[in-house]
Amino acid sequence: MFIKKLASIALIASLLAPASVYGQTADVGKTAEAADLILQNGAIYTVDKNRSWAESIAVKGDTIIYVGSQEGVKSYTGPKTKVVDLQGKMVLPGFVDSHTHASKTTGLIYTVDLFYAGSIAEYQEVVKSFVSEHPHEVAIQGRGWTNSVATGIGPRKEALDEIVKDIPVALTSDDGHSLWVNSKALELAGIKKDTANPEGGVIERDPVTGEPSGTLREKAMDLVLKKIPGLTVEQYMNGIQSYQELAAERGVTTARDPDLLRYPNVLEAYQQLSEQDKLTVRFRNAITADPTKGAEQIAQFVKLREENKGPHFQINAVKVFLDGVVEGATGYLEEPYQHKETNGQLIWDPQVYNETAAAADKEGFQLHVHSIGDAATRITLDGFEYAEKANGKRDSRHSVVHLQLLNPADIERFKKLGAVGVPQPFWFLKEPGFYEEIEVPYLGKERADKEYPMKSLINAGVVMASGSDYIVTQEFGPLYGIQQGVTRIEEGKTDLADVANPSERATLDDMIASFTINGAYANFVDDITGSLEVGKKADLVVLDKNLFKIPASEINKTKVLWTLFEGKEVYRSESFQ
Repeated sequence: MFIKKLASIALIASLLAPASVYGQTADVGKTAEAADLILQNGAIYTVDKNRSWAESIAVKGDTIIYVGSQEGVKSYTGPKTKVVDLQGKMVLPGFVDSHTHASKTTGLIYTVDLFYAGSIAEYQEVVKSFVSEHPHEVAIQGRGWTNSVATGIGPRKEALDEIVKDIPVALTSDDGHSLWVNSKALELAGIKKDTANPEGGVIERDPVTGEPSGTLREKAMDLVLKKIPGLTVEQYMNGIQSYQELAAERGVTTARDPDLLRYPNVLEAYQQLSEQDKLTVRFRNAITADPTKGAEQIAQFVKLREENKGPHFQINAVKVFLDGVVEGATGYLEEPYQHKETNGQLIWDPQVYNETAAAADKEGFQLHVHSIGDAATRITLDGFEYAEKANGKRDSRHSVVHLQLLNPADIERFKKLGAVGVPQPFWFLKEPGFYEEIEVPYLGKERADKEYPMKSLINAGVVMASGSDYIVTQEFGPLYGIQQGVTRIEEGKTDLADVANPSERATLDDMIASFTINGAYANFVDDITGSLEVGKKADLVVLDKNLFKIPASEINKTKVLWTLFEGKEVYRSESFQ
């Protein structure tokens, strides 16, 4: 017992202790010229291929012109050069969020925000308040309720009918895969007892009467959403700009928003912000493909890509929702769920997906595939392989997003196909309200304890580029994601029994890379950002602590002090002078 206790203490110490610092300072620069900005006396982790460290960095315009020592940077100092003494503070490349719903910030501003309520009664109060403050709405929309408050068939229509009877109410779950509606919304959509489930969707029903109960899953959501008005272009513009402010505070300078065309007016909002030069995040976005249209829709995507080639907004990927989520029992599994006789919901016909993947790949698009279940990921990789056989091997960097469950036999296929993993390390924990209430009962403990592989994919040589899946993840700061990737435990806990799939803990180096150079690679911008190197854009973040010199459990307490995007200040903490 005593030996076992000592072993546990040692393991906890290794879990929370900082990684060792390594690397070396290298003087790299162009022919000496006066810089506009010099950062000196810092702990600059470049995340270049050698994982080098430097003391100083020089910027001219939007470009890095020198990385190296204190002595070497002196020749870049001119009469107008601004020199910042970092006093030992850490500098990293600007963070990359490889999967974030930036435009959905709009909903948090203009619709019902349920994210900070936690029960049906609390949701009702939030809706009541919104209705009283917006008496002229023709439909009530919102987002943020969680499946854990109403497991099984989800929340009921009657709870909303008590508040609103005469106009439709449609509230999306926090994960975006379920819709809670009132009776008026069901009536508007023509959803009745004898209405069949649409392909790729589920209409939840009362187990006694068979009547629609008030929760719609996946493609069934569209039956209602297509009947109610969406948000305006101006509202989306305001929402995206609000996101950019949040991103700058968290050090994010590059992002992928994967939902263009899924919602009206989002694309137009990005276009207008790009034309007005109001983007302070480099967006490389994805267009969501419709499973009912197949390969024929790719021609339209090509046209949209050609029309949107600004430096800060481009379309370079096609998003595919292949399956749903575990909490809705719609994630597509190789073996059935424990609580329900189903393997989940495959949203695409596999052959239609294969043909669409090949058509997109032929036109040079990157595939960006939502895949939660192990069966869905296998089919995702089948599509990548189908495209490669049809078009030949190329530098495609097709991505698999989420990866909650993965058959270990598919890891080698990942590497062979050059696929990129886009996990959400923010979710790497035994989350209260989910692990015991949903994941274990729905999946069984064996599968629940093998969720979210990371280290095994890294060890196999797979490029892993982290994303937050904001707004599903409310706090999307990469420092939090880095901490969770290293510790895989809820903040404040130290018992090893609370670590989620401990063999999949990644190193600090790997986690930083996943939010910087690997993210840049995943978005095809590694030639201009993702590392601090001469010739790249001056996207950088100053932190108040060196992440390599603090316990891993304190990474999220580290503060972003200063964020530069292409050499321009987009955020400065009041404490950084």
